[in-house]
Amino acid sequence: MKNILFIHQSAELYGSDKTILMFISNLDRAKYTATVLLPSDGPLKREFEKNGIEVIIAPILKLYRKMFSVSGVVKFFREYKEGLQKIEALHREKNFDLVYSHTLASLIGIVFARKYKIQHLWHVQEIIAKPVIFNKGFKALLGIKSNHKIVYDSKATMDFWVKGNSVLMAKSNFIWNGLDLEAKPEIPPAVVNDVKKQIFKVSDDEIVIGLFGRINGWKGQLLLLEAFKQIYPRHKQCRLVYIGSAPPNQEWFEERLKARVLEYQLANVVRVIPFQEEIWKFWQSIDIAVVPSTEPEPFGMVAIEAMSCGKPVVAANHGGLTEIVLHNETGYLFRPNDAADLAGYLEKLVTDAGKRKSFGEIGIKRVQQLFSLKSHVKQFEDIFSKMLQ
Repeated sequence: MKNILFIHQSAELYGSDKTILMFISNLDRAKYTATVLLPSDGPLKREFEKNGIEVIIAPILKLYRKMFSVSGVVKFFREYKEGLQKIEALHREKNFDLVYSHTLASLIGIVFARKYKIQHLWHVQEIIAKPVIFNKGFKALLGIKSNHKIVYDSKATMDFWVKGNSVLMAKSNFIWNGLDLEAKPEIPPAVVNDVKKQIFKVSDDEIVIGLFGRINGWKGQLLLLEAFKQIYPRHKQCRLVYIGSAPPNQEWFEERLKARVLEYQLANVVRVIPFQEEIWKFWQSIDIAVVPSTEPEPFGMVAIEAMSCGKPVVAANHGGLTEIVLHNETGYLFRPNDAADLAGYLEKLVTDAGKRKSFGEIGIKRVQQLFSLKSHVKQFEDIFSKMLQ
């Protein structure tokens, strides 16, 4: 039995939170014992505990722009001491064989693994071009000998980090994220009808376009609103739904979106719904999914969620989304940051129910073939086995 310390940077239930939850919950417990370190309480912690997985709350040394101030530096070193002490106490009890850092946002894993000469794997799920100091700093950290293995969540993410760097290439590969299709619930028609009538406030003959995800500066909520504003005058049967909330202390992103909806006089046809833990009934209640990220998505978990529910996906043509969505087969890939191009593809789907259906059917098969959780877990277990020989 091998003991693995998993470190994650959030306790919410968005994309990367869901991937680590599904992954750890499906590891072979006859071979591996997982302990999860999170920076705070939240829905992710509760889900882990439901699955019998131990969760510890401690500082994870999360990097952020404001840390480059006097107060930020003081906070960083305070958390460094507190977080390391907590992990060291855990290590005395569990004698960890491997440290797995999920996303680049946490530094405590590599610090601890290096100090105690423990195998370290970094699962990278970010594409960070700016600020340049972060880009160069992370490349340096990924390249140190104490970081023994790097797994990226897409080929796009791997190509971004390893380009021109033979040191990183030698210890890198990518594994697509996967969905637990067997655990995906069947949603009764009555529930879908209730969501449409009571939450979306739409009728059966109206077409619902949906964007699911955190409301921030690069997920593309405003870009989609611009595109919707272009097509709505010609297609009055369309409705737009956003599901998600802004990060803590960044509520102004959501306020700005709602203000723009009012400015465009679309409040009667656009809904902004807070983050939902039970997301599947909402996926089943829309007609077209949109992933309009203005910066490259490292992967794009929402795209495979939508496709698994038989929904066509219109996505920005960059990053990991280009490995998920097949243009003119499971949806469309539009020019990034181009509201007119996005509007054009939305209009194609709004006016063609047959295409929505056929794209959705092909999308289901694609997820089943390429993005299963079983394959994702198996590939990681093979890596763990080699690292722990």
